[in-house]
Amino acid sequence: METRGLEPVPDSERTGRVRTLFPTWVGANLTVLLLTMGAGLVVFNGLNFWQVLAVAIAAPVVSFGLVGLVSIAGKQGGAPGMALSRAVFGQRGNLLPGALIWIARWGWETVNAVTGGYALLAVLDLLFSIESDNTLIMATLLAFVGSSFLVSGLGVRALRVCCTWSAYLFGGFSLLVLIDLIGRTEWRDVLDRPAGPTAMMIAGVGTLAAGGISWVPTGPDFARYLPRTASGRAMIVATVGGAGIVFLPMVLMGSVMAVATPGLAVTQDPVSFIGPLLPGWLSVPYLLIAVVGMVLINAMSMYSAGFTAQALGFVIPRAWAVGVNAAISLFLGSLLMMTAGFLDSFVSFLTLLAVTFSAWIGVFGVDQLRGRTYDPAALLDTTPASAYWYTGGFAVTAVTAWTVGLVVGLLFTGVEWFSGPLAATWIGRHGLGWAATITVSAALYAILPRPAGRERPEGVAPLHF
Repeated sequence: METRGLEPVPDSERTGRVRTLFPTWVGANLTVLLLTMGAGLVVFNGLNFWQVLAVAIAAPVVSFGLVGLVSIAGKQGGAPGMALSRAVFGQRGNLLPGALIWIARWGWETVNAVTGGYALLAVLDLLFSIESDNTLIMATLLAFVGSSFLVSGLGVRALRVCCTWSAYLFGGFSLLVLIDLIGRTEWRDVLDRPAGPTAMMIAGVGTLAAGGISWVPTGPDFARYLPRTASGRAMIVATVGGAGIVFLPMVLMGSVMAVATPGLAVTQDPVSFIGPLLPGWLSVPYLLIAVVGMVLINAMSMYSAGFTAQALGFVIPRAWAVGVNAAISLFLGSLLMMTAGFLDSFVSFLTLLAVTFSAWIGVFGVDQLRGRTYDPAALLDTTPASAYWYTGGFAVTAVTAWTVGLVVGLLFTGVEWFSGPLAATWIGRHGLGWAATITVSAALYAILPRPAGRERPEGVAPLHF
């Protein structure tokens, strides 16, 4: 079990390899929800096969390119992303983006847990014709969240092993699904569809990339065991490659399925919808592997959420911090699965919180590009003596840029129960509120002066790890 929390990894223990990032980010995307999103590109955006192909390539390049870029800070500082964020926002200032990102994690984990619970229910129905009730819903949800907690509680080595084997299994069964789909598809209907508007392609990239954006603050968490000499370019390539090798076939398969079964784009339960579309010998093992993939996605999110909780001041071991998120996702998941009509409102909630990730990314990314170096002792020192205390614990320019970017992003965001005054503009209609947020927060932080850290008392040298 990994016991290290926020403290930076000593150089002597940085024995990781860049190639491990590839299966890690494969594992982060093993979800059947990509099929539903691919179907949505056809049904709602009106795109044809070739346009969906372009969108499925562009989205992971944009979003996971940012994940790879921010991951470099992990190998430079050797600490989790939200611990490194203290150097940018200040010890107190970091609590603002940290709290919202932590809440957003609850949302992503809840959606994953519910999707995994639905997958287990679908398998039970296919195998034994067992109809779900509230007791069974809670049992499947508890099994899913418990499995996620077990893997994330064990730590990064368990996650790496599970991601690697899951990538092989999910990839193999996805290939079988693809072969079956190729044989049963009326390709003339698929390839003869007229092209949709270019604007809808941009909207599609915005929608798909928004999911990947949520992983950006966690990038350093999975790169902190890499040696300082690891190639940053190779890290970005491995990250984008791992995500892209899942994105491309899954989104394309969803778009092809939607031509004959457009209901895939609007179903509240994509897992049980997909089951009958496949032959019996393939549907059950595929859905079981899909459950494993979603367990890993949830485990990775919980793993990072544990660090976020510690960065917010919860003085508890890492595994217990993970347990806090597990309990929250179990509660919210049960509410989501048993409350009719809750899903749409909850997705709107997630859309709003996605802007929060982007505000942090803009500021943190610019700070990283300025050549930030990290003081391990100051990262863990939350007293006024810390070099990252700045002004009353706040890096005023960073917090200002984050706040302004967040507000601008919300102005361009429109969801079910909230619509910003600029949501009807071109940016808002195409789901690019997150892009506006990154642009504004990054530009503002770039032109504002960088705050100076406090001088370390004379004779006290920084710690070297």
